[in-house]
Amino acid sequence: MNKKGLEVKVGAFVFICLVVLAALLLQFSKGVTLFQHSYTVILEASNVGGLRKEAGVLMSGVKVGHVSKTVLSPQGTNVSIYLDIFSEVAVHDDALFVIEQSGFLGDQYVAIYPGLNLGPKLTNGSVAHVEPPFNLQEAARSANSFIKRLDGTAKKLDEAIEDVRRLVLNEKTLTNIAFTISTLQQVSADALMTVDNVNFLIKTNGAPIDLAISNLVLFSSQLNAVAQSAQSLVDTNGPQICAAISNVQTSTAILTNLLGEVQAGKGLAGGLIKNQVIADNVAELTSNLAVTSSNLNRLGLWHFIWYHPKSPETNSTSPRHPAYVSPSHHTD
Repeated sequence: MNKKGLEVKVGAFVFICLVVLAALLLQFSKGVTLFQHSYTVILEASNVGGLRKEAGVLMSGVKVGHVSKTVLSPQGTNVSIYLDIFSEVAVHDDALFVIEQSGFLGDQYVAIYPGLNLGPKLTNGSVAHVEPPFNLQEAARSANSFIKRLDGTAKKLDEAIEDVRRLVLNEKTLTNIAFTISTLQQVSADALMTVDNVNFLIKTNGAPIDLAISNLVLFSSQLNAVAQSAQSLVDTNGPQICAAISNVQTSTAILTNLLGEVQAGKGLAGGLIKNQVIADNVAELTSNLAVTSSNLNRLGLWHFIWYHPKSPETNSTSPRHPAYVSPSHHTD
């Protein structure tokens, strides 16, 4: 064996040893050894974000496995994430799987949040669901849209403020507001003065007011006494009052009956009112009485006692006697 061949073999051996050492270092740096047993859990997700192969799986901050591979479904609607979890770690089906990242721009990993551990344990080939990861670009687009809406709202607010300044806070409106404020100040001053005057009036007329109030109290007590007396009178004379009311009701009924009979022409009063002959006689009697009283006043009582008119033979009137008007032929 020559020297050159020996050097090549030694160099190849050292290179292989370095490669194996680097692989072992990488493997142990991820916390997985070649001789550690694990079981596979399949996670169904709509998007894996930046999750890569060999990404860590942490439970309560402790690494319990790694991502072995990610497989896109034939329809392209979801992704299956295969997790290799250490066999000594028990994960129940009520656990929550979330894709998170370490730091703001760090590598993504799968976080397991245990639940109440009431369900069965996940075994090799179990399927679970995982929440989609936080998408920074989608959040940036949403924030951009929100900023645009906020900018439009700010513009509308500026326009509203400008309208308020133009329509409300103009010189005329401000002058009216100032005048209104001054008027309110004057009104408040007048009201204060009125209150002071009323207070002064009450203070200066305290004695008469007290006397008036005492008189009102005395009058109310007297009125109460009168009311009590009236109540006592009613209580003690209740039967008599009821009898009087009954008599009044009876008298009213009798009077109603009498008026009905009079209206119907019954009795003397009804006959006088409803009989036209009697009414004419009464009217003629009244007329004769009027003529008689007129003659009596004009000729005197002695003329009626001693004078007996004769039946006139002619239409001439005796010159010795004044004209005599017969009561039955008197006209107005």
